[in-house]
Amino acid sequence: MSADRLKIIPRAASTPQDTDLAAFWMPFTDNRYFKSTPRLLASASGMHYFTPEGRKILDATAGLWCVNAGHGREKITEAIREQAGVLDFAPTFQLGHPKPFELASKLVGIMPAGLDRVFFTNSGSESADTALKMALAYHRARGEQSRVRLIGRQRGYHGTNFGGTSVGGIGGNRRGFGAQVWGVDHLTHTHGGATSFTRGMQAPNADLAGELEDLVALHGSETIAAVIVEPVAGSTGVLVPPRGYLDRLRTITRKHGILLIFDEVITGFGRLGSATAAEFFGVTPDILTLAKGLTNGAAPMGAVVASREVHDTVVESAPPGIEFFHGYTYSGHPLAAAAGVASLEVYAEEGLFARAARLAPIWEEAMHSLADARHVTDIRNIGLVAGIELAPREGAPGGRGAEVFRRCFDDGLLIRVTGDIIALSPPLIIEEAQIGEIVERIRTTLETVE
Repeated sequence: MSADRLKIIPRAASTPQDTDLAAFWMPFTDNRYFKSTPRLLASASGMHYFTPEGRKILDATAGLWCVNAGHGREKITEAIREQAGVLDFAPTFQLGHPKPFELASKLVGIMPAGLDRVFFTNSGSESADTALKMALAYHRARGEQSRVRLIGRQRGYHGTNFGGTSVGGIGGNRRGFGAQVWGVDHLTHTHGGATSFTRGMQAPNADLAGELEDLVALHGSETIAAVIVEPVAGSTGVLVPPRGYLDRLRTITRKHGILLIFDEVITGFGRLGSATAAEFFGVTPDILTLAKGLTNGAAPMGAVVASREVHDTVVESAPPGIEFFHGYTYSGHPLAAAAGVASLEVYAEEGLFARAARLAPIWEEAMHSLADARHVTDIRNIGLVAGIELAPREGAPGGRGAEVFRRCFDDGLLIRVTGDIIALSPPLIIEEAQIGEIVERIRTTLETVE
């Protein structure tokens, strides 16, 4: 894909010396280290970021799993600019404006059949909490008030609001805050018993999904509202499910009247070579959460797509007036909705989902070529995602991963690390030569890390 087609121009920016770093309390960051040794991004173009000094950084993570069409897309930028000049803000409480209705209709067009009611949020975290509240509202509307338990999964990530943190299964996100939502339990993560250096899905493992039957026996199906899982867990190191796992969850939840929620904040919009992981795996949940690639990262926005049954049960059973007491000031924000419409058009016009599917085998071969690289203990991949696991340092888990992240950046490559796992998820516009560049830069960096 040529730079001319992307129509992107890198812009100049201030230098680190011009920037006061003290006031911004940064998220998920070692603030003390960063502010002593800042690494700043100033502009972006296509597959690259640029530092304030003008160094070019190849983006192997689509920003933060979100810039699926590449950086600085003029069509998306222009849509935001035009919308800002027409309508900068409008409330969606008891009023409306055209853009979110347009976006919802376009979004439904690429969702699995039956998922056709869209509720807009501002992030993946808000989408997760919204989906959980929808599930509780659904059962309450059916007269099943006892269904209040929520089932998540170990090593799952559903954002950082209280609901998402509670059903999530990342210890560091939970332990630091104590109080969680009551009545939550967890399935075992999908990496349990997995063999090393797996290409695509793992071998079938009926016990992992079958654990849900054990939780039903423990708590009683009449107490369980929903099960929420990522089809592929991304933030904890790319954990790919066994074959048949999601089908089995779907069968068990349907058997017991439990809603199934897919968190597709990462897997949505082409990451696996299809619009959603639900489409890729052929399993349709009752509720599906989105964010990140919805606007190509150009504006904060999330969405929850619910089945007609969930929507109609909540709405039609309510007395006259507000049916679902939930929402956000910026739900369906005009600028975000305009960015979303333009992003979906870019994905469709350039066939980026199909492009990702075509590149997936090439990506797989390239990633697994690192099997003999220094410190590498495992590699996992699916679609245009890969997890490269490194041997941890004795007594210092995460230390090697952090050093690899910093050295790669200093060498012109942006990766993401979670503990000692490198997680890669490039923009879908990546070229084959750039895949090779990512591999060689990682290999070279690993050779320099003690």
